[in-house]
Amino acid sequence: MSSVHNTSRIHTRSISDQLYDILREKILSGDLPGGEPIRQDTIAAQYEVSKIPVREALARLQQDGMVAVHPKRGFSVSPLTRAEAEDVFHLRLMIEPDAAALGAAHATEEDAAFATRMLEELEAAIERKDEQRGLYNGRFHMALIRPGAGPATLRVIDLLNSVADRYIRFQLHADGNDTRANEQHRELLECWLHGRKKEIEKLMRIHIQMTADDLMSTL
Repeated sequence: MSSVHNTSRIHTRSISDQLYDILREKILSGDLPGGEPIRQDTIAAQYEVSKIPVREALARLQQDGMVAVHPKRGFSVSPLTRAEAEDVFHLRLMIEPDAAALGAAHATEEDAAFATRMLEELEAAIERKDEQRGLYNGRFHMALIRPGAGPATLRVIDLLNSVADRYIRFQLHADGNDTRANEQHRELLECWLHGRKKEIEKLMRIHIQMTADDLMSTL
């Protein structure tokens, strides 16, 4: 049973978890483009696993909105659509600004240090043009939200950020400009660290809306 890299071996995490991560990254990076059929038997043969963990991984990706299933035709990569992007960013605008403000109100020194580190890692990923910098972006946003959020809120925002990551990567590939986002992230963190709730809500709303506007002009 071969690993995520074809030649090495899977040892620790479950096979379906690792396949989920592999396929998710292939979709996010564009290696598996929208509309591309996903053949369970091909994946199972490639990684020398049974079809069961492949189906489990694809079922999770379907829940994330990254994969669609068609009767008699199997799975395919969900296409990027303007309607989905509008829906995702609309929901983010409804939830994240308030959640970030609550996070600031409940943050401990440990939370502050973690959020600062997440921004540093995001900026480093941007500096080296990391293909997964959308993932680091999501981690920074979650660091601002987590201290004041309940488990249901975290699940919803995590899912929204997961779907948004695919669109953000598409946008970054289109224009490659992270400068404004960097400045907004630093300003957000500064307000968050000082607990300025109203300002955080306003800045987060502007940040998400500007990202959405840039994306809509690209799609």
